[in-house]
Formats: sequence, C-alpha cells, structure tokens
Amino acid sequence: VAIKRVAWESVLQWDELPDGTRVPLEIVLMEKVGSGCRSIIQLLDWFELPDSFLLVMERPEASRDLLQLLLEQEFLREEVARWLFCQVLEAVWHCTACGVLHRDIKPENLLVDTESGQLKLIDFGCGTFLQERAFTRFAGTRVYSPPEWIGLGCYQGLSATVWSLGVLLYEMVCGSLPFGDDHAIVSGQLVFRRQVSPECEHLVRWCLSKHPADRPELEQIFWHPWVWG
Repeated sequence: VAIKRVAWESVLQWDELPDGTRVPLEIVLMEKVGSGCRSIIQLLDWFELPDSFLLVMERPEASRDLLQLLLEQEFLREEVARWLFCQVLEAVWHCTACGVLHRDIKPENLLVDTESGQLKLIDFGCGTFLQERAFTRFAGTRVYSPPEWIGLGCYQGLSATVWSLGVLLYEMVCGSLPFGDDHAIVSGQLVFRRQVSPECEHLVRWCLSKHPADRPELEQIFWHPWVWG
C-alpha cells in the first residue's frame, strides 16, 4: 500500500461524507470515483489524526510514475504512448461521469505498473466537483494550465482538462513540455521537437488549440484515428 499524509493546514477544500463527517475534499472525491475504473488509484481507508489525515491507497508492487519513465527513456514510442494515453482517457472519462475534475493531470500523477503496463491516475489533492460555470481559482501545475487561465483568469473544467491532455501527450512523444512559461502558453506557438505521425500531431494540436471552443470534446478524442491506431 501507499500512505499519504495530508496536514490540516494544507487542505485546499473541505466537504462532508454521506454520514456528515467533515473531511478533506480529496477523500470525498476519491470515494466518488473509487469503483468502476481500474485506471484510478483506489482509496482503501483513511484515518484522522490530531493534525492531519492519513490516506491508505493501493500501490502495485512494480509501479513507477510516468515522469521517472520519461526521464529514463527520454520519450515514448507512439504505440507505448497510445496504450498509456488511452488509460488516462478512461480515467478522465470516469471522473467526468462521476462529476469530478482532477485538475492536475501530469506524468508525476500517473503510476505505471512496469510489468503489466497498467496505469493509474493518482493524487486528487487539487481536484474539485465539475460545474457548469467557469472556474476563477486555479489548482494544479501552472505549465499544464491553459492560455485562458493565464490571460483571463478563468477556465472551463473540461476544456482545461483537454488542454492538459494535449500537454501530456506532447510530453510523452517528444520528451519535453510544449510550453515552458506563461508567455509561451499564451502565444501558442507549438513546435514539435521530434518527428511524430501526422495523426498524433493532429491530435496534440487539436487539444492545444488556443481557443477553448476549438478543442475537442472527450468523446472526440476517444474516436480520433490516432487513439484507434
């Protein structure tokens, strides 16, 4: 198992379980997405201490986070990237169906079983509930944030998620971030540092469209030719 300690002062949001117990929102979100998707880490139990909460989660024995794998291999072959990316899509789809927004999809939060290739989305500490209106507070990792947040200070949950999926896929197949700072994110000048297939490049560019309305829906990503190989 893996044990995560969440200090009281570090909790971003609080919520209540069905029995009325007040806990960090992270626990509530993990309970909501906890069944029906093998690509999301399972919360096995949790304990409240005087100054913190302990979260007990599953952890496959031969697992490493995707960032470690990328640092070792520099980049992933497209067939490997496709296998892992499809599992991320499954996890995001399940979260969305449960009304949950993860908000911090990145290689460090993707645990990969190096023997089976099974991937699990971890760390819901930046997560929240999906909402129709725009978000005006950001949680997550800034280099994965969309241009509308940096330029306008607001974002829609699903279109921002699609942007982060584009950043992730680029990072998988190119071995580096597409944009290194705020200026690069807002300017949107995307240069591929490695040669990839036309289908892969199309999907990345589509997800990283500067205007949110131009990005695909999750369902459109599922049906993209690159995803189907």
